[in-house]
Amino acid sequence: MQEHVTPSYYNATRNSDRRYPVFEGDVRVDVAVVGGGFTGVATGLELAERGRKVALVEAQSIGWGQSGRNGGQVTGSLSGDGAIRRQLLRQMSEQAAGEFIWMLRWRGHDIIRRRVQQYGIDCDLKMGHLHAAYTPKAMDEFSRAYAEMVARGMADEVELVQAKDIGRFLDTPLYHGGIYNRRNMHLHPLNLCLGEAQALSDLGGLVFENSPVLEIVHGATPSLRLPQGRIVADQIVLAGDVYHQLEQRKLSGMIFPAPGGIVTTEPLGDLARQLNPQDLAVYDSRFVLDYYRMTADGRLLFGGGANYSGQPSRDLAAELRPCIERTFPQLRRVAIDYQWSCNMGIVINRIPQLGKLAPNVWFAQGYSGHGLATSHIVGEVMAGAVMAESETFDVFQRFHHVRAPVGDWLGRKMLSLGMWYYLQLERFR
Repeated sequence: MQEHVTPSYYNATRNSDRRYPVFEGDVRVDVAVVGGGFTGVATGLELAERGRKVALVEAQSIGWGQSGRNGGQVTGSLSGDGAIRRQLLRQMSEQAAGEFIWMLRWRGHDIIRRRVQQYGIDCDLKMGHLHAAYTPKAMDEFSRAYAEMVARGMADEVELVQAKDIGRFLDTPLYHGGIYNRRNMHLHPLNLCLGEAQALSDLGGLVFENSPVLEIVHGATPSLRLPQGRIVADQIVLAGDVYHQLEQRKLSGMIFPAPGGIVTTEPLGDLARQLNPQDLAVYDSRFVLDYYRMTADGRLLFGGGANYSGQPSRDLAAELRPCIERTFPQLRRVAIDYQWSCNMGIVINRIPQLGKLAPNVWFAQGYSGHGLATSHIVGEVMAGAVMAESETFDVFQRFHHVRAPVGDWLGRKMLSLGMWYYLQLERFR
């Protein structure tokens, strides 16, 4: 199978050339995991740490999809927090719902920091993030968010930044304030994913690339059918997010691709420190937002927008250059060295989807553009569920999800209509 290599900055600066074999033959394991992105790798690594024999299969290469192409920001943001809260209140008290959402915001940070330290993963991990207020009205929302963070013990980690103080953090005329957060992080996501896969392999996990699953064969002992063999397992975890076409009878119409674009400039030299003196990751307060950070070699990595038609954009540099120059006029006509797109798995109500396709076949997907930290939480949850520690999984499984009644085409139309609605709301914020 010929692997398509994404022409991204991340691929150009990956710190491991290790490749895993194509699956051949017949293998028996405790758990088989489908998908070599963060959800699959994190689940497999959790299980291997607990002594389970794991086989992980990826149709392309480790980190090939969104896990190796995203903005690299590890933040306490949730796309569907309002919908999550409303549904949780049907299951539990307001206090318990608040604790659950707080766990979803921050547990992933702890997992990632521990993994990087424990396994010596070189992924340019840095602390610090600014949530920037695009309008004065956004500061009202930020004041409430800041108050909750302080009330929950984060007073030493966050600062409510007024418009007059933005210059301490960014050399831009664009913002009206923000929340500076020292707990949030940014990193090289592909190198993190590669490092975690290496840790899984070192613990005895079987990792295979260029090995697409053709079918999940259900039964008392389920199996995966691949072009050159079969994996039999006690349990199977499907973690392919938006990139697979398995189990369509149950999963079609639930998750949809929305390509987002990222570009990386030429190295900026001393200008990088001038523009972003504290080396923070940044995103703004809009529904369709811009996000950016400096890379380890002083480039501006800048992403924005999302195309809800399901079709990739043709010229990302041309689309994002006006956004870059609006944010940093100093970068007018700056050279763009890399541009690439990344399919986000969008869920209509923005709640991650965790469930069971059979008593011994599980699935997890749908982070709606906020998956770097959340996928690591989900990996912990899925590993626990496979090992009969299902309390948190059961909460997720009880969430109600909107499913497009006639499949993916209508779902994309619904998403496009919903985004149009939010864009109209943006005008009045």
